[in-house]
Amino acid sequence: MEKWTFIHYVRAMQNQASRTAEHVALFRALESSRRRNRLFVDSYAMKFLPAGYRWLVRLARLPPVGHYIEGRIDKHWPAGPRASAVVRTRLIDDLLTEALNQGAHQVVLLGAGYDSRAYRIPGMANVKVFEVDHPATQATKQRLICAHVRPDRRTHVRFVPVDLVRDDLDAALQQAGFVPMERTVVIWEGVTNYLTAQAVDTTLRYLSATTGRGSRIIFTYVDRAALDGSGTYSGVEEWHAVVREADEPWTFGFHPSELPEYLAERRLELTVDLSAHDAATRYLNPLGRDEPAAFFYRIAQAEVL
Repeated sequence: MEKWTFIHYVRAMQNQASRTAEHVALFRALESSRRRNRLFVDSYAMKFLPAGYRWLVRLARLPPVGHYIEGRIDKHWPAGPRASAVVRTRLIDDLLTEALNQGAHQVVLLGAGYDSRAYRIPGMANVKVFEVDHPATQATKQRLICAHVRPDRRTHVRFVPVDLVRDDLDAALQQAGFVPMERTVVIWEGVTNYLTAQAVDTTLRYLSATTGRGSRIIFTYVDRAALDGSGTYSGVEEWHAVVREADEPWTFGFHPSELPEYLAERRLELTVDLSAHDAATRYLNPLGRDEPAAFFYRIAQAEVL
């Protein structure tokens, strides 16, 4: 695997927690603090937050305050990063649960960040879970997990600290107990839009070659039209400005119409491809929640052929 192709990702995660990862954890914590009509409960999200954000989430437990906070966030970022984050979380939760129910033997969280699915999704304790991340980021995550998750509830999790500039991901995974060619679920959430085209290509080819037939790769991406200016999406610049200020600019996207052929060339079949707006229609509208979610931010699933 070509290590240097991951440099953009590593730079964002190397020495401190990603600011965008903190924002996603905040949005998950706010969703979990709702008393009614919430999409999921992530009791760990708040543990990953700095003190100021934790205080905000505690205030949000009062329904009027929570609705006010959500409204202020949505008004400030009109493209809908908050709702996009929570509906993508629920959709990925459902896709993961479906794969587990259909016989997946192991799960890889690639660029795990503050993902807590290993501890909160039913059935995860019955499979091997590999959390892959940069050593500095993972050290913080492990410390928090050890403080808040009982030892008997984390025996199925293998932490795989990998500096992808210097280390070999394949060797690190196998040393941790990953079994090549077994049916696997890979979750690659919130990462591709910070990489290069070559990094994405290398990763997908590696995953399709080392996981068994029927394995599933669940990933998020940005519509390339939102990056090259060929689309007419509203709110893109405001959202992108926030991640640029955090030194985590978007660098890559797919054209949705080209994705099926792109994946087929890598022995993968596209089985799901929804915008965050589509996911909001599926999950929020039935609850009577009318909240902005992005048309240009997408959640996809590919199956290994």
